[in-house]
Amino acid sequence: MKMKSKTKSCCQYTQWVVLALLTLIFASCKDNDDATGDFDPNKPVVISEFSPKEGGLGTRMLLYGENFGSDISKIKVTIGGQDSKVVGAKGKSLYCVVPAKAYDGDIKLSILNDEGEEIANTEANEKFVYQKKMLVTTFLGTMYDGNTKYDLKDGPFDDCGGFGGAVWLSFDPKNHNHLYLVGEQHPTRLIDFEKEYVSTVYSGLSKVRTICWTHEADSMIITNDQNNNDRPNNYILTRESGFKVITELTKGQNCNGAETHPINGELYFNSWNAGQVFRYDFTTQETTPLFTIQDSGWEFHIQFHPSGNYAYIVVVNQHYILRSDYDWKTKRLTTPYIVCGQQGAKDWVDGVGKKARMHAPRQGTFVKNPAYKGSSDEYDFYFCDRENHCIRILTPQGRVTTFAGRGSNGTSGYNDGDLRQEARFNHPEGIVYDEERECFFIGDRENRRIRKIGYEE
Repeated sequence: MKMKSKTKSCCQYTQWVVLALLTLIFASCKDNDDATGDFDPNKPVVISEFSPKEGGLGTRMLLYGENFGSDISKIKVTIGGQDSKVVGAKGKSLYCVVPAKAYDGDIKLSILNDEGEEIANTEANEKFVYQKKMLVTTFLGTMYDGNTKYDLKDGPFDDCGGFGGAVWLSFDPKNHNHLYLVGEQHPTRLIDFEKEYVSTVYSGLSKVRTICWTHEADSMIITNDQNNNDRPNNYILTRESGFKVITELTKGQNCNGAETHPINGELYFNSWNAGQVFRYDFTTQETTPLFTIQDSGWEFHIQFHPSGNYAYIVVVNQHYILRSDYDWKTKRLTTPYIVCGQQGAKDWVDGVGKKARMHAPRQGTFVKNPAYKGSSDEYDFYFCDRENHCIRILTPQGRVTTFAGRGSNGTSGYNDGDLRQEARFNHPEGIVYDEERECFFIGDRENRRIRKIGYEE
């Protein structure tokens, strides 16, 4: 996994401070008789300076020079061959916004006549250094009638309808072009990257909550959250059947989380009603109760670190995450302890350990951070914070920060764009990191779409 380090918060903060200063400068700089003058066709147009010198999509830029005029309807600016939005002009200064994919970095300014024809132009002597940004985009799914209705249907990527309750995402370990998702009472679906097609794999169970895989990845395991202790709670679907034939694996009520150990292969699953965690041995076919978490009657699920050294137990409706260390001698998870959040304390607060606040954390995905190379734990845990409508990061040291969502000083919504300044989600629940494509896919539940977080292409 070659995920770039997410240590840019300081840089982003600095950029916005610079923006504020530039805006003040634009409002007051060169405040003389010529600063707001009209374009003079008898004088050359000149770009003498611009600031900042580098940035990405959405960076606010100031151009300085001569004879820009003040009518922005007659001023065209391109950066790297892409049209830039001109916000304001004052003769000797101009305020614009860096567009997407401005890779070449050349800055050109044209003056247009009433018919939109170019009558003068100039180019900056220096090039802007364009930096690709990580953005939230829409990968799959459509809605209509004001983002209130959708069709649940199979089809090609450009006509596959919407996604009902995409609560858990999982790549096939043997075929990275196959991404599976479950949606509780909605069908289990397959996103096929090679065929660019979305299809239904299986339907018929009441409330499918998670997907995991057997150690050799020859079968898929899905949980079914139901209220009868004598009915199956985990089913196995074989690769041989195309994952379409289900067979009972274990029995029990209220199971909404199951995960196999990544090295030894035994299965761990829960019964949230009693707060219990169980271990299933595929060799002996025995189920053993291990421990009870501090809360009963609340949903939780289990996710193993890639090393197998520990698992996070995400307690959804009590708003905290536990860690259960793995005993390699007994091959069992041990009694867990809180790593972030606090029992029953729902809020949106970045912080360390019990000072952090979440509101219904859901699926997470482990991502290797190059900044941790050589450390005992090289992975961050990115997870959906459903009721806070955002994606959070949990570091190995227990620090929780906000990665994406809640853009434009808002909370929920449907907006693509800059991770924190523009993007919005509406109850995100499922998330998976794609190591090959170096991006995230998110099940955005109430937007009925699969969103993507990745660098500009």
